[in-house]
Parts: sequence; C-alpha cells; structure tokens
Amino acid sequence: MSVNIAIPMRITPNEIRKLGQNFCSLLKSILLPLTFYKSYAIISLLSKINPKVVKIALRNKEILMKEFIYNEMMVHVGVCTNKNPENVLIISENAAGFVTEMQKHDGISCDVISPNINLLRDAKDATYDVVITEMDADAAVLAHYNRVLKEDGLLVTTIPSLDETQENKQIMEILGKYTKVIMPFHVGGDKLSLLASKEYHPTADVILHRTDMLDGLEYYNCDVHVGSFAMGNHIRKEYLGIIKN
Repeated sequence: MSVNIAIPMRITPNEIRKLGQNFCSLLKSILLPLTFYKSYAIISLLSKINPKVVKIALRNKEILMKEFIYNEMMVHVGVCTNKNPENVLIISENAAGFVTEMQKHDGISCDVISPNINLLRDAKDATYDVVITEMDADAAVLAHYNRVLKEDGLLVTTIPSLDETQENKQIMEILGKYTKVIMPFHVGGDKLSLLASKEYHPTADVILHRTDMLDGLEYYNCDVHVGSFAMGNHIRKEYLGIIKN
C-alpha cells in the first residue's frame, strides 16, 4: 500500500507553532493516564532520541506534577486531618482529579460545584466536614465557607504565593475569626495551599491509620503530610501572629 504525503516547500512560523502545540497535546494525552514513573520513563526514552522532547514535555508542569501530587495533597491532607469526615464539598472548574482521589476514601459523600458564589450561597448550613476549593477568596466567600462547615470542619483552599504577603494576610486574618488553626502547606512544585481548621491540627491530629489504608497513591503518605507544613524562618517571621499553629 502506498501513501502519498504532501509536504509544503516552506513552513511558516505559525505552522511551526501549531505543530508544536499539537505535539504537546498528543504527548500529554499519552502521559496523563499513566503513573508518574511510567511517564518519566517514556520521557527519558524519548530524550535519547531527541533531547528537545524533554524541554517540550516539562513546559507543562502538570504532566509530571499537578495531575497526581497536587490532587493528592489537596484532597488527602484535609480528609486525613478531620476525625470523622462524612461530607466533603469540592469547588473547582476541573474537579475530576479531586473526585478521583476522594473515591479512595470509603463512606464519604462528595459534592462538587463550580467556583460561583451563587452556587456556594445555595449550600446548606453546617453540612460539610471538609471544603476543598480553588475559588478566589474574599470576605463574603470566606464567610460562606464558615457557614457551610460543621463545628469541627476544616477548609483547604488555594492561595497566592506567600510572597504576596498583603493578600495572604488579609485572607488569614479573616479566617482567624472562624478557625483555630491556619497553616499553609506545600502541594507540589512551588504551589502552596492553606488549611484552616475549626478544631483539628493537621500534624498533631493526622489520622495515621487512614493514611496507611489508602491505596493507589503516587505521592501522599503520612510523612509527606506532616512534612508539607514545614516553612522557612523567613515565612514564619513574615506571618508571625497570623499563621495559627
């Protein structure tokens, strides 16, 4: 069987960019369903053929980081801190990875909504043990988180870089009115999130047997859980009296 392929004599810069975008999309579709280690093995193999492949793949950090480290940390840190979580609320435009991680916990109900304050406003009072959110926070949103959480509930929320001190301090000061514990933690790469808890401490009260019973994890474990809350002295000094641990 013969195949005829028409090859243009000249390729424009736009066509080159389009080819690169298509290649990245194809590579991502191949790697994302795989585990981190299999993905890394494939990239390593391809790099021997063409080292530029590694540069292309690593431009999208979510290929190697976000799809499992970020999802596991955002979900399991909060769920494994609460003593007896029964209901979890996820607020995200792309919640599939969070839902996959929640399915590793038996007997916990999970609701998902988009980051829309009107949808959050419709949630019932004192319903959730854990809220996991990627929604931009202001005073009104934070008040709704407090409202929908139970008396011993906790919040896991994305935050700006800790270098954005003014914005983060404002968020933490508002949460300080509602919660006993406010602690940032690492969720992969240079990303951090914030755990704010009405009752439980994320390192002192971590449910060790729950972390040990989880199957199918690529990154998270009890040691990672505790270590993720370690912060440098400059962060401690900058947020002294605001981070509550």
